[in-house]
Amino acid sequence: MIDSQFERIQQVFTFRDFFLLWIRIWVAKIFYDSGRTKAGEGYLEINNFQGTLFEEEYGITFIDPEFMAQMALYAETFLPLMLFFGLASRVGALGLLSMALFIQLLVYPTHFFEHASWAAALLIVFVFGAGKVSLDHLIKNRFK
Repeated sequence: MIDSQFERIQQVFTFRDFFLLWIRIWVAKIFYDSGRTKAGEGYLEINNFQGTLFEEEYGITFIDPEFMAQMALYAETFLPLMLFFGLASRVGALGLLSMALFIQLLVYPTHFFEHASWAAALLIVFVFGAGKVSLDHLIKNRFK
């Protein structure tokens, strides 16, 4: 019984689909956890020191640091969820790739290998899409 279920899953989904799922979840968790550290009492409310952090530690002064902190919180909340569920995953991957490049170039330029691994994972999702284990695939087949 279990063998037949496993064989059925193998017929429907490929290794690539499970690999894409794993990549999406891995990179989404990194960014989502980062976003949660920025949250205050409310789910989408920045904590009290994020503006100061963006201004003093990150050196973001060319745009209002409070605004940047709020935008980072929104991006690190919603874009990872898009990746996790595989909903408009290429858009989510492109948004997070932009964030990774911004972080690499302007915030932590010495952390290249960490950011490069994120970028590689996000490029895989951007190029290949979310795979069959995603809402993208479900919606695509529903309206075919």
